[in-house]
Amino acid sequence: MSGNLPRRPVLAALGGSLLAATTPASVSAAAGPGRSDRHGSRLAVPETPVIDGRRLSALRRRSLQGDPALRATVAALVVQADAWLTQGPWTVTDKPRPAASGDLHDYLSRAPYFWASQPKTPENPQGCPYVERDGERNPEAEIGTDRVDAGNVLKSVPLLTLAWYYTNKREYGTHAARILRTWFVDPETRMNPNLDYAQGIPCKNDGRSIGIIDFAQYYTANLDAMAILDTGAPGWTRGDRAGMRAWNTAYLDWLVNSAFGKQESAATNNHGTYAAMQIAGLALAVGDRDLARRTARDQGRKLIDSQIAPDGSQPRELARTRSWHYSHYNLAAFCRLASVGRQIGVDLWSHQGPAGQSLFKAVEFVLPAATGQTEWTHPELDFLRYAASDIVHAAADAGHGPSKSALPLLQAPPGGDLYPIRPAAQHST
Repeated sequence: MSGNLPRRPVLAALGGSLLAATTPASVSAAAGPGRSDRHGSRLAVPETPVIDGRRLSALRRRSLQGDPALRATVAALVVQADAWLTQGPWTVTDKPRPAASGDLHDYLSRAPYFWASQPKTPENPQGCPYVERDGERNPEAEIGTDRVDAGNVLKSVPLLTLAWYYTNKREYGTHAARILRTWFVDPETRMNPNLDYAQGIPCKNDGRSIGIIDFAQYYTANLDAMAILDTGAPGWTRGDRAGMRAWNTAYLDWLVNSAFGKQESAATNNHGTYAAMQIAGLALAVGDRDLARRTARDQGRKLIDSQIAPDGSQPRELARTRSWHYSHYNLAAFCRLASVGRQIGVDLWSHQGPAGQSLFKAVEFVLPAATGQTEWTHPELDFLRYAASDIVHAAADAGHGPSKSALPLLQAPPGGDLYPIRPAAQHST
């Protein structure tokens, strides 16, 4: 991180409670309610909004007791977590210039699939107008923005947290806590709880509602990580917990009530699914069970009915240049929304739309290609068979017989299949 960038005081949008929660005195306070015995074997069941906390707790006990069935999976997790130990923390204030607001604390990103259509000249230095090339990432979109650093935060914290949980090695927990504290809590380096300036298009706008997808894929995994850290992770303090709760509450309010948030929730493709998943997960994490239940039940059923065809295909995702990628990307959000719903008595897996649409049918549609039995015949710039792994696991967990039979035929993601110790679908490409 650059040490010469200006530091600005945190905005008062969250009121005095967040500032009080993040003073040096509170940061040095003891951690949350979870405590382990001298062998580190007993911790409170984590109140994870997506993963079943009781299942996670049972897996941890088995791992610490040396269960050979989990040994290789935990070892694969540790390899991935070790790669993050020497990286970070990152901060939203570490960019060359702020968003259009002038505040370095505002997250900034650019539309990844938009490219300059004209030569860059002194008169037109950005090559405007920009045009969309679906599925083709413009490397310039990652220059001078927060997207890469935010991705590092959101990818690293769940892995580091799980590594602490399964091994009791404090360096994983303390580093996960440091990363979260720096990006979200510390007044000098924290991100403001909005995505007003995400995925802007040069020469056209400063941000768009679909920029919410920048956080959608991984943020609920971080909510689970925070709940796991709450069980007694070293370095995770009462101040951290209070600061993150305040941030999550404010971010949820922005998602539900801002113009961008409302637009994203109304989206009829994967953006709408990820918006519902984020809202339901955040609502459960901050204690608004009614909002979580309404979102999972009402929005979840509506999204299944409108996005999944009777044959299980997802027509809006099949129309993309990366139809395999987006079919699984959307299904991962559906699976995670179903996992949130299961915590509060909503069963999305059993829901059937008026024409027989269901999540099980959507999984069945991709199973032949996922198991290598047939080719994927729809447009795809980069077919990666392992992208199906987690959603097949999730469907099998929900009692789907064909998915259970398919598990031995799946291709493991790079770095290994972590689902057995992180039992919630997560898109891996």
